[in-house]
Amino acid sequence: MAKLYFYYASMNAGKSTTLLQADFNYRERGMTTMLWTAQLDDRGGDKAIESRIGLHAEANRFAAGTDLWERVMASHRTQPLACVLVDEAQFLTKEQVWQLARLADEGGIPVVCYGLRTDFQGELFPGSAALLGIADALVELKGVCHCGRKATMNLRVDASGAAVKQGAQTEIGGNDRYVALCRKHFSEALSA
Repeated sequence: MAKLYFYYASMNAGKSTTLLQADFNYRERGMTTMLWTAQLDDRGGDKAIESRIGLHAEANRFAAGTDLWERVMASHRTQPLACVLVDEAQFLTKEQVWQLARLADEGGIPVVCYGLRTDFQGELFPGSAALLGIADALVELKGVCHCGRKATMNLRVDASGAAVKQGAQTEIGGNDRYVALCRKHFSEALSA
């Protein structure tokens, strides 16, 4: 029976690297996969999914209105898929998460999602909240804070490195805009 998986972590914990390794493993065995990532994150350009260690792959892009059930099943009917892999899953809508669950339940296709659990204020992203609620398996990947503890939080910083305490939930950026921290150092940075 196919399942819906959610691998979550802070930034810089290797989510995209893990996704690309899983994709490689399927393809190495002659199996077909389908990769997805958020349309709003265009930092990878043509590479679409790109890890900090230099691995990359092309992927389909989803927006809030993308019907993942229809798009994946159309591809699956042409060439059977062994797995669907979704990067930046925090940007999925609740409806899209249910579409992915349907792919596993009715389509018989394993779906593996990778994303952030919380935003720069410690609040759940809508896609992450839905995945935490209905995924068959939850797997936490470990990031590391500068103190050596497990990083679970994502601190947004400005150009000078100061903590940003307010703003839109979604602002695309990498190491220039976010720092992965343990909860203690995240709280200290926000209260400074």
